[in-house]
Amino acid sequence: MDVSPLVWTLTVVFILGLLAFDFVFHVRKAHVPTLKEAAIWSSIYVGIAIVFGLGILTFGGPVPGSEYFAGYITEKALSVDNLFVFLIIMSSFRVPREDQQKVLLFGIVFSLIARTGFIFLGAALINSFAWVFYFFGLILLLTAGNMLKPKKDEADEADNFMIRLAKKVLPTSEHYDGDKLFTIENGKRVLTPMLLVMVAIGGTDILFALDSIPAIFGLTQDVFIVFTATAFSLLGLRQLFFLIDGLLDRLVYLSYGLAAILGFIGVKLVLHALHENNLPFINSGEPVPVVEISTGLSLTVILGILIVTIVASLLSPKGKAHAAISGARRHATSYVDLEYTTDQAERNRVFAMLLEEEAAIRKLQPKYLQWVRNEDELMALLKRAHQEHDASLTR
Repeated sequence: MDVSPLVWTLTVVFILGLLAFDFVFHVRKAHVPTLKEAAIWSSIYVGIAIVFGLGILTFGGPVPGSEYFAGYITEKALSVDNLFVFLIIMSSFRVPREDQQKVLLFGIVFSLIARTGFIFLGAALINSFAWVFYFFGLILLLTAGNMLKPKKDEADEADNFMIRLAKKVLPTSEHYDGDKLFTIENGKRVLTPMLLVMVAIGGTDILFALDSIPAIFGLTQDVFIVFTATAFSLLGLRQLFFLIDGLLDRLVYLSYGLAAILGFIGVKLVLHALHENNLPFINSGEPVPVVEISTGLSLTVILGILIVTIVASLLSPKGKAHAAISGARRHATSYVDLEYTTDQAERNRVFAMLLEEEAAIRKLQPKYLQWVRNEDELMALLKRAHQEHDASLTR
C-alpha cells in the first residue's frame, strides 16, 4: 500500500498526541482510575483503532484492511499477555496503586519506541534477505513452544539481569518518594524503586518486541500497517490493565491460545519463505511450490483461537480456582502493605475483593486446593489482612 509522507507524518503526530493527552489529562496527577473511567477510555481507544482500520479498508482496499485487523488483534492479544508480567513486576516492587498508571504509560511509550526500531530493522532485513522469513518463522515456533512450558516463579519475572545490575552498582532506596525517580536518603542521592520498576518494564518490553514483531510481519510486510497496528494495540493498554485487572488471573488458557496463534503464524512464515526461497541448499535455490495461507484465513483462525481460549478460560473451574487463589494472595499482600495506597476507597475495594476471593476458595473442591502454594504462608497472610482491617476500624 502506497502511503505518502504527509499521511505518515499526520499518523505519527496523531499517535504522539494521544500519548501526550493521556499523560496530561489522566496520568500526571496520581490517582486510582475508577472502573467506569477505565471502561470508557478503553472503549474510546479501541474505537479509534477500528475507525483507523476502516480507513485503511476504504482507501487501501480489502487486503491491506484485513492485514491491519489481523495484525491489530494479534498484537492486542500479545499485549494482554504482557499485562500479566507488568502485574507481577508492579506487585513485586510494591508500586503504590496511584502511581501504577505512570509506570504503565512509561512501559507503553518505551515499548512503542523499541518496537518501532525493530519494525524498521525487520523491514530492512526482509527487503535485503529473503531467508529472514525462515528466521522469523523459527523464532515464532520456538516462542510458541516456550509458552507451553510451566510458568517461572513470579519473583524471577521482576528480578531480571538489568535490575540485579542496577541494584549492585547504584545506591537504591527501599521506599518510594511519590513518583520521584531519585530521592535523598541519609544525605545521599539514591534511586527510588520507581526507577527500578521502569528499568524492569523497559527490559521486558525489549523481549516482548522480539516476539511480537516477527508475528505481525508474518501477517503483512507493509511497514505502515505493521507500525499502525502495533501502535494502536499499545494505546489504551493502561486503561485496559485497570479494566481487566480482576480477570487477568482467570485467563488460564491464554498462553495456550497465543502459542497456537504464534505457531500458526510461524508455519505461515515458513511457507512464505519456501515460496520465495533463494537459499541454494533448499530446492537448488528455486522457489518451492507450496500452499500459502491467505490473510482472510489468518484473520479467521486468529479470531477463532482467541474466542475459544477466552470463553474456555472464563467458564473453566480451573480458571475460577486460579483466580481466587492468586487474587486472594495479591489483594491480601496489597492490603497489609500500608505504602500500597493512601486512598481509603481503594483499600476498601481491595478488602472487598479479598472477602469475595476467600469465599470462593472455601467453595473449591479439594482437587483444586492443591494449587495453593505455601498454604500455611497464605493463611497467615490472610489472617494479617483481617487483623489490619479490624485495627483500621478502631483508629
